[in-house]
Amino acid sequence: MHFSDYDTRLAGYAVIVNQDREILLSWFNGGNEPAHALWTLPGGGIEFHESIEAGTIREVKEETGFDAELVRPLTTHTFTENRSNSARRRSVSRPFKGVRVVYEAHITGGLLGTLEVDGTTDRAEWLAIDSLADVRHARIIDIGLDAWRAAV
Repeated sequence: MHFSDYDTRLAGYAVIVNQDREILLSWFNGGNEPAHALWTLPGGGIEFHESIEAGTIREVKEETGFDAELVRPLTTHTFTENRSNSARRRSVSRPFKGVRVVYEAHITGGLLGTLEVDGTTDRAEWLAIDSLADVRHARIIDIGLDAWRAAV
């Protein structure tokens, strides 16, 4: 399939782990589908005019209240799915490809608390890495932590 035949979303995410082995996560409220609410890495879609790095730092700030510095890229992850393209107001389905870049990052300032207004992030919290098996969380957390563990 030619790249012009599907929609692509580029996103950047950050793995931020503190000295207590807690990871900084954002609560995704599910948007229009509250049943899909779960914990995820801070991050999200990169705006057209932004570099991946600048967009990731912006997303961390919006979702957690913290200023962050990217340490290094950890991994990339792609996935595909078929879904309707409501942004273009078409009634036909277009295939979709998500491209995600995951960075290791650390906090440089700010205060914990989401700055996003009327968005899909309700709050941010530090969660013990060992507790993740007991909470509903996005696969990107496992992907990011696996890459982080391999890098440290």
